[in-house]
Amino acid sequence: MWISFARPCRGVLVAAALTVLVGCSTQQPGTTPTRSGSVPTAEVPAVALTPALDHLHGLHLGADGTILAGTHTGLVTLGIDGHTSRVGTSDDDFMGLTGVPGTDRLFASGHPGPSSSAPNPLGLIDSADGGRTWTPKSLAGEVDFHALATDGTVLVGFDGTTGLLVSTDAGATWSAGAPLAAAALAVTDDGVWAATADGLQHSTDGARTFTAVPEAPTLVLLSAAGDGSLWGVDTEGVAWRSHTGRTWEQKAVVGPVEALLAVDADTAYAATAHDLYALE
Repeated sequence: MWISFARPCRGVLVAAALTVLVGCSTQQPGTTPTRSGSVPTAEVPAVALTPALDHLHGLHLGADGTILAGTHTGLVTLGIDGHTSRVGTSDDDFMGLTGVPGTDRLFASGHPGPSSSAPNPLGLIDSADGGRTWTPKSLAGEVDFHALATDGTVLVGFDGTTGLLVSTDAGATWSAGAPLAAAALAVTDDGVWAATADGLQHSTDGARTFTAVPEAPTLVLLSAAGDGSLWGVDTEGVAWRSHTGRTWEQKAVVGPVEALLAVDADTAYAATAHDLYALE
């Protein structure tokens, strides 16, 4: 079985979460079975990225429909034809990336790049112009968010060590959420969703407490679209879609992708550092 976390230093909680995920069975009805140690073959065509990237940590759809990707060496655009292009001059390592759906407002976290004199870790930084410029926001030198999600009202992140932090003022101030190790997060009108080693979890109280979603697949990637639908990729590389978060429909095998972007209920994108997949 493969795990799509190629991210260093996720902390004690994530290490425990990965141990559980690797050791459990995640076969869902109708999925393509894989032998332990094998890599599932994608069922959807891949568009090769040119030039290829080093690694992906998050995707966002900009106001003009551009796909933006956070990488180890800054922000890049991903064209549907596979062409990649650097955005701005930052070479920071974006370990976490999210944005307000349908806008150019971005939030990121990670580590300063070679050209930066910012504290390590970056804490939360934000951009109002689609990643061309960035401004330090909060928690500089304190937190490295490995998972971030926002709907424009609530911003939630996994701090990599103790659990979730929640902000309702665009990251200026934070309050403690659940002590939850989240591989991925999503925010919809129905609450906060977290992909964990114990399965998909849902919160209706601002990420303070969570309950399991019993019928959901075991997801390692999760993304919410602006229309409230959710897309996920499970531990076997199978893509799933849900209109409500409670019932899920299997879509296709994509294999060990690194990042996922839900556009709407009909469309999502998954990507590795070398390939882009369109899911419908």
